[in-house]
Amino acid sequence: MKSLLIATALAALAAPAAAAPETYVLDASHSQILFAYNHLGYSTTWGMFSGFDGTIEFDAENPAQSSVTVSFPVRTMLTGWEERFTHFMSPDFFDAAEDEMVTFTSTAIEVTGENTANITGDLTLNGVTAPVTLAAKLNQAGEHPMMQTPWLGFDATTTLVRSEWGLGLFAPFVGDEVEVRISIEAMKPAE
Repeated sequence: MKSLLIATALAALAAPAAAAPETYVLDASHSQILFAYNHLGYSTTWGMFSGFDGTIEFDAENPAQSSVTVSFPVRTMLTGWEERFTHFMSPDFFDAAEDEMVTFTSTAIEVTGENTANITGDLTLNGVTAPVTLAAKLNQAGEHPMMQTPWLGFDATTTLVRSEWGLGLFAPFVGDEVEVRISIEAMKPAE
């Protein structure tokens, strides 16, 4: 039943046979990136980015032809503790300028199921660009019940090795692997 609903929603968003991808913009109020790492084996430490910008070029008929771009300032990181944030922004880690951005631009999408795909792209973080693959799932596509406009919702996960971006201080005692969970909503902009 769920597959039928997703297929119906995708069909509703699809334009005629030779349609090009349609542009969706991220809903900053309902898009978050959570990250977690092991702290000395004692705990899992969490952080978040929220309120970021991005665009999805969504091809409902041929999802592999879709693309995504996202960007946000490093300094929008939320850690829940001001001293940790200050340390992360110091020369020990990001040495982040006020306008330093994190960016992700997809380079390929491999459809892996009816509502899943691997999205490969270039992640620029701390002045280093390296490839990353996101395991993504389309949660829902259809008309937003309150906004009355086409809407998309996705979740994705990946694991980053922070030392690959020059952020490896205290590894391996503080985990070098960082678990990343992403949840986003995107809307068709008004014409």
